[in-house]
Amino acid sequence: MSSSTTGDSGGGGYGGDASSTEARGEGGGSEGGGGEGGIGGFVYDGPPLPWLFLPFPEVPTPEGDPVTVEKATLGQMLFYDPIMSGDQATACVTCHSEQWGLSDGLPTSIGVHGEGPIGPGREGPTSTTRNAPSLWNVAYRKELFWDGRQVTLEAQALEPLLSDVELGLPPAAVVAALGDVPAYVDLFRAAFPDEAEPLTEATVARALSAVQRTFVTRRAPYDQYTEGDVGAIDEESFRGMQLFAEAGCPSCHAPPLFETDSYADRDIGDGTDEGRGAISGKASDIGAFKVPTLRNIRDSDPYFHDGSIASLEDAVDHEIDVQIDRGASRPMNVEERAAVARFLNKSLQDTGESPQRPRDVPSGLPIPEDGFRIPR
Repeated sequence: MSSSTTGDSGGGGYGGDASSTEARGEGGGSEGGGGEGGIGGFVYDGPPLPWLFLPFPEVPTPEGDPVTVEKATLGQMLFYDPIMSGDQATACVTCHSEQWGLSDGLPTSIGVHGEGPIGPGREGPTSTTRNAPSLWNVAYRKELFWDGRQVTLEAQALEPLLSDVELGLPPAAVVAALGDVPAYVDLFRAAFPDEAEPLTEATVARALSAVQRTFVTRRAPYDQYTEGDVGAIDEESFRGMQLFAEAGCPSCHAPPLFETDSYADRDIGDGTDEGRGAISGKASDIGAFKVPTLRNIRDSDPYFHDGSIASLEDAVDHEIDVQIDRGASRPMNVEERAAVARFLNKSLQDTGESPQRPRDVPSGLPIPEDGFRIPR
């Protein structure tokens, strides 16, 4: 919820007054969200919102490379298969598990040669320098990683292979290993029937990207509310939504995705990580990091680029304090802050399209296990 230091903001139109129970029951209450003509011909006629309503967008795909069942199935196997790693025990899911908000529950991740299941308690000599960002709705991001150094899912998909502390197996070696598994050869042929060489570094990236484009969260209570189910958001969460808008949070976390392609200086960390500044070369970007999605945020703790804040409530406190210090919000008391946290915790949660962990993978290697997590 921090103020953006660079990139687009968004989420304009919030600030309407819809704080009463009666107001919740009235249609067309979004500031600028309804009216004749609407946005692009769309007219919002749902319950009141404190911001401009926009419908949830279609999943973007590269021209000429649509997501197919065959590509997504192959990508799913690759995502969970330790054949993709140098130690044959680590997989993409090690840092992006469906049990941990498509992150891993650690402040900073432990990649190859780590010990223990996915989640808190995993240890090893290969710690990353940043928190594993959630992959929920990753298909919508125009810039990827905390510093925005890649601009396509395909390029992003191969980076962990190139990192000695993440998967640690060069793409060429991955292709060779997959080519030795007859089942993978068949899966690549089915997924890429028009390619002269179905199994290449590029098709590995395309398959991984295809499955990541299915990691979509769009049926949260907030979405049900905007479709007319007023009771989908309880009174306290509704109040929290109003306060979320009043604090200026949508300027960075704009509905409906509750994120933007922008970067924020959160005054977090020891100052040694230059963040976006190391990529852009701009002094104004030093210490700025990509604004994350708030959808399914309750599952992807701990928070911020270095995982330094453990709880959602503490993260909300920090961000509201930042907004107050910058003159973007009035002071808020404990109860108001708790209401904002409840809105994020309860109203933006939806795992209905969570990736499904296969029982086994073509390599025959054991799929990395998750540690214990108490359902909330």
